[in-house]
Amino acid sequence: MNPLRWSFRQQGFAGFAICVALIGFAVYSQFAWGLEPCPLCIFQRIAFAALGLVFLLAALHAPRGAGTRAFYGVLGFLAAAVGMAIAGRHVWMQYNPPEIPGCGPPLSFMRETMSTGNVIRKVLTGSGDCGNVDWTFLGLSMPAWSLVWFVLLAALFVVAAFRTRSRR
Repeated sequence: MNPLRWSFRQQGFAGFAICVALIGFAVYSQFAWGLEPCPLCIFQRIAFAALGLVFLLAALHAPRGAGTRAFYGVLGFLAAAVGMAIAGRHVWMQYNPPEIPGCGPPLSFMRETMSTGNVIRKVLTGSGDCGNVDWTFLGLSMPAWSLVWFVLLAALFVVAAFRTRSRR
């Protein structure tokens, strides 16, 4: 069964299921293995949740019109692009760790004491802990795998939204 031949609805539900599984794995690794997420990891989880939500809405709506499918495709690609940017920054920080040894205060403290814009700026400008590699699989760290999955899910959304449909 070729996933590229699935209906828009089936592809949307598949993308949603993948996002849920990825978030589930991240939460499992946090609580079962004790891998505490840095702020960039939390932002990646939020990006996966946003992407999963767009996949779910697209699947539930299952539009027949090319314009509406394209709208979902662009929205899904944008959510994935945000995730790619965050994961890409995280991977870059792992290969080029900052000289400062700390990741800064916890995200909850930053949210209480800073404006949203300052929190985002602080998280994205980096930390030493965000540069640590605590887990690898096949030579890739968790943020690198997140980047791979954001790219694959963006491609899935683009294929699902913009491929021509056969009239049956």
